[in-house]
Amino acid sequence: MGEVKKPQSLGVWPTVKPFVNGGASGMLATCVIQPVDMIKVRIQLGQGSAAEVTKTMIKNEGFGALYKFSINFVGKRLKVATLNALKGGVGLSAGLLRQATYTTARLGTFKILTNKAIEANDGKPLPLYQKALCGLTAGAIGASVGSPADLALIRMQADATLPAAQRRNYSNAFNALFRIVSDEGVLALWKGAGPTVVRAMALNMGMLASYDQSVEFCKDTLGFGEMSTVLGASSVSGFFAAACSLPFDYVKTQIQKMQPDAQGKYPYTGSMDCALKTLKSGGPFKFYTGFPVYCVRIAPHVMMTWIFLNQIQKMEKSVGL
Repeated sequence: MGEVKKPQSLGVWPTVKPFVNGGASGMLATCVIQPVDMIKVRIQLGQGSAAEVTKTMIKNEGFGALYKFSINFVGKRLKVATLNALKGGVGLSAGLLRQATYTTARLGTFKILTNKAIEANDGKPLPLYQKALCGLTAGAIGASVGSPADLALIRMQADATLPAAQRRNYSNAFNALFRIVSDEGVLALWKGAGPTVVRAMALNMGMLASYDQSVEFCKDTLGFGEMSTVLGASSVSGFFAAACSLPFDYVKTQIQKMQPDAQGKYPYTGSMDCALKTLKSGGPFKFYTGFPVYCVRIAPHVMMTWIFLNQIQKMEKSVGL
């Protein structure tokens, strides 16, 4: 009687698989969220409700308007400069490049770290604190790898706010990276990486640890099916990603926007000084100013990333990868 042969090992595929899956899920999530961000920006500019904005954009500018930042950055000058000045939208090329580096590294690293930890734990589920440590580490590695793309994205966002003579006029994310290296040197790609890494560590601790913990709770305790588990766990993950990262984002924003007084003195000497003064003046809830808006910006992408990752893993399993 013939034995059923198991699929042969695919070389390096088992090692790179978590990274490929992570990057692909993040990039697909960005493609879905980009039109939502574009519509959100126009709503913020007072152009009407979501339905009105969407209908007007597609009618007057075509479906490509939903990805207008990508089209305009690659081709011609942005027609509505104020749109690009808002954080809600940026070129699709920069967003995809960021996911291809940052999300590839963080999700791939997290999967490998948790697998190693489970092996060391004799196959038993990890306690929450170990998942949180894996999330912190994965976030730091992901942010370090993705910092150049993040720098390109931020500069492209800020370009339209500068005087015409000071604008860099990057045509796309790759052009931005090339010119940064040419003009400022390779190390310039990691300018401001410190605050970015700290924020990413907090965000990924909340996102990654809460997702794994929620999957176990939904399946084992509540008895949810696969799709209900993914939807429930991804919702929880999106909320905790925003909740864990907002205090760091708040401090970073205060530092970035501070201006000197009449004597030339800045209100804060650094991030720690800002955090302590904020805590003293407004209490811990001051760090969560604007949480609903921040959550709406962060959570959908987190949710879509997990949903796409689940579908990619199911597809790979069906074809024996």
